[in-house]
Amino acid sequence: MSDHVIDEPTEAPETPAIETLPLDAWHRGRGARMVEFAGYHMPIQYDGIMAEHLWVRESAGLFDVSHMGQLRIEGEGADAALEALLPGDIKGLGTNRIRYSLLLAEDGGILDDLMVTRLPGGDLYVVVNGATKYEDLGYLREHLPDDITINHMDEHALIAVQGPKAVDAVERLVPGVAELVFMTAGAFAWNGVALWVSRSGYTGEDGYEISVPADAVQGFADALANQPEVKPIGLGARDSLRLEAGLPLYGHDLDPETTPVAADLGFALSKRRREEGGFMGAERILDEREHGSALKRVGLIVEGRQPVREGASVVDAAGETIGRVTSGGFAPSVGQPIAMAYVPAALAVAGTHLSLSQRGKLHRAQIVPMPFVAHRYIRKGASK
Repeated sequence: MSDHVIDEPTEAPETPAIETLPLDAWHRGRGARMVEFAGYHMPIQYDGIMAEHLWVRESAGLFDVSHMGQLRIEGEGADAALEALLPGDIKGLGTNRIRYSLLLAEDGGILDDLMVTRLPGGDLYVVVNGATKYEDLGYLREHLPDDITINHMDEHALIAVQGPKAVDAVERLVPGVAELVFMTAGAFAWNGVALWVSRSGYTGEDGYEISVPADAVQGFADALANQPEVKPIGLGARDSLRLEAGLPLYGHDLDPETTPVAADLGFALSKRRREEGGFMGAERILDEREHGSALKRVGLIVEGRQPVREGASVVDAAGETIGRVTSGGFAPSVGQPIAMAYVPAALAVAGTHLSLSQRGKLHRAQIVPMPFVAHRYIRKGASK
């Protein structure tokens, strides 16, 4: 008999409970197939991903994105403090203006991508990804000064209405929103309920993201879904729409190992910040901007009908792995498979042919400019 001590049995660590969205019953009542995503039960589809995708391109889709983190950052100098962590010009952000930016680690890796809006009065409204919101909150609280207050607006839901007919549908319920242009926002009301409406989104289409108190969101969602242009849309079509729009998904196309330059997000490095530096990882990022990064995110058209998924390898003529696919699928609006991948910067040129290895099978692909489907944002100065 051995003389080692047998440990007392211990309880297995509890698996975090999957949370429910304020509209959980609403989705199920409309026949949604629910899956776990970012710690929540979320609708992946209602009528089928292909049909939902094409409906958004032709009309308007309602997306429940309440899993996202909505933050209100308050305090004197909050914008300057936030600039220590983001490469965007936050101090120069005008009232009711929105800026896409990146939460950066000390080495310049991307911890999250997010949207920052200047509220009337100077506070900042920040929307972060659902899968990273608690880590983001911890990081912000650790690095922002103690006199800056971060309020997690977890009593608010977030609804997106996207598509060429989104403006018609929402304006009917919320008069005045049609006056907004891309990357602007404002305070509105519906039946006495306060709304914060941003003309932005994650599909490449025109539309809105609307913050609404959770206790009023079911009535608001009903009113939207009753508009003839609007149908509820699940996560599956949201993913294929953003992929066609060339928009990266955090945790897939972006991660802490990836820099803004490698991710081809140089536009998020505001001019003043490039000149002044002073943000996390600035030395590395600005050096990469000047001299290039080893890898670059590119768009790919894949030959044939078989989609190439995340995790497939980009290989050279000798079969050696030189890159990786980070997103991929069949693109309904393009009519063939597309993907995003990281490849050596020297190869990241439109027209370059590459081989992708998935489950032992090679697929031919060609680098093409992104987006795969043109964005249809309504910008300042554009005719409405």
